[in-house]
Amino acid sequence: MATWLQGSVVENNQWCTDLYSLKISVDPIKFKAGQFASIGMEENNEILARPYSLVNTPHDPILEIHFNTVIEGHLSPRLARLGKGDVVHVSDRTGGLLTIDEVPDVPNLWLLATGTGIGPFLSILKTDEPWKRFKNIVLCYSVMTHEKLAYQTDIEKFQSDYPEQFRFIPFITREKVAGTISSRITTSIENGELEKQAALQLSSDSNHFMLCGNSTMISEVTTLLESRGLRRHKRREPGHIAIEKYY
Repeated sequence: MATWLQGSVVENNQWCTDLYSLKISVDPIKFKAGQFASIGMEENNEILARPYSLVNTPHDPILEIHFNTVIEGHLSPRLARLGKGDVVHVSDRTGGLLTIDEVPDVPNLWLLATGTGIGPFLSILKTDEPWKRFKNIVLCYSVMTHEKLAYQTDIEKFQSDYPEQFRFIPFITREKVAGTISSRITTSIENGELEKQAALQLSSDSNHFMLCGNSTMISEVTTLLESRGLRRHKRREPGHIAIEKYY
C-alpha cells in the first residue's frame, strides 16, 4: 500500500496560460527515469491525486512535474495556484514502463512526445545511460503553439553537449515558426519528412520508439510504425514501440 508523503512547493513556473511546472521538496522516493508518481492535495479529509511523470532525475532531491490545467478539472487548477511553501502530497509508490532498461540494444532511440508528454523524456535524457547506450537519439516534440514549447534551455544543453548524437525535431501544429515542422508527427511519418529531418530510416532492425502524450498520436503513430514492420514492445517479446498515454 502506498504511503502519502507531505511535501512543499519550491517553485511554480507558468510557461503560458494553461501550462505549468511545479517543483516539490519531499522526502526521497525511489523511481527510474521516465516513471511517474501520484501527486495530490487534501480535500474533505481525503487525498485527491493523479499520476504525473517526473521531469527530474532519480538523483535530484527536488521533484518536478509538468502539467496542463484542465478548466473542469478538480486537481490541476488547484496545483496551478500553489505558491512557494504550500503543501502538496506525493505517493512513495512510483510506476510506469517508459524506462531505458526496457529498451533493447539498438543504434537509434526515438522519443516522440506531445505536450506535457515531454516530461519523462527530459528525465531520461538528463541521465548518463542513454548517451552511453545509443548511437543516435531523436527527440520529437509536438505542441499546438510556440509558447507551449517548454524546456528549451534543457534541450539546447543536450544539443550542445551531444551535437553528433542528438537530433531535436520540434513540431508546431497551429502556427508556422521557423526551424519547426508545421504539421503533426503522423503526417511527417507518412510523407517522409521525419526520416529526412533525422537522416535515419524507420526500419525495424535498428530503431526503438518511445511514445508519450496524446492517445490519438500514440495510436496513429503505432499503426504507421506497424505498417513498416515494427511492433509493440513486451517484456516477454521484445519489440520496437513503448508507450505511455496521458489522455
